[in-house]
Amino acid sequence: MFVMELTYTAPIEAVEEQMDAHIAWLDGHYAAGVFLASGRKVPRDGGVVLAGGVSRAEIEKIAASDPFTMAGVCEYRITEFIATKTSSDLAPVRESPLT
Repeated sequence: MFVMELTYTAPIEAVEEQMDAHIAWLDGHYAAGVFLASGRKVPRDGGVVLAGGVSRAEIEKIAASDPFTMAGVCEYRITEFIATKTSSDLAPVRESPLT
């Protein structure tokens, strides 16, 4: 599983110009079953996406395809972790620890 933390690198007005395209990008990855949760950070200087079911290389390609990234208004920090314990709603994405 991945925590995709994005930080805005441009004024919020430039981010807002890309918001509709970013939301459409999010919707596509939710429909594909990759994104599990997302939202704005507080304070509003970026956002967070929880994702799973893909490789590190795939998640990096996904981040690079974000309209925010393509417009140069954000940068991603991607953290991979093994979700060994989850709520029942997230049971399908639980993973076994590596030995």
